[in-house]
Amino acid sequence: MTPEETAKRKEEWVAKMKKEGRMKEDMTEDHKACLNALQNPVRRNILKALVENKKSLEEIKVELKLTDSQASYNLNMLESTLCIEKEESEGATYYILTPRGEGYMENVELKK
Repeated sequence: MTPEETAKRKEEWVAKMKKEGRMKEDMTEDHKACLNALQNPVRRNILKALVENKKSLEEIKVELKLTDSQASYNLNMLESTLCIEKEESEGATYYILTPRGEGYMENVELKK
């Protein structure tokens, strides 16, 4: 994706999240919630696992050696802070990075 395409995708995603009421009006509060979620190494590892490809719950559990409850809890936290989202494809549910999750990976994790 070109930088222009990435910027357009992010802009469209932010507008969609605001329209759906999923993004908090107070951006400081929104960012605090996201930063709090990303302090956990399991959640950061989930984001890393999703950089290359979308993954199912089972794939994430196996790759990161998580129990059902650990995977569900951490995925729900990342989804509620808009770092990941679910995508339905061919009758299955997959998790993918949102522009926010991609931005975190690009600006923080991949620069280490």
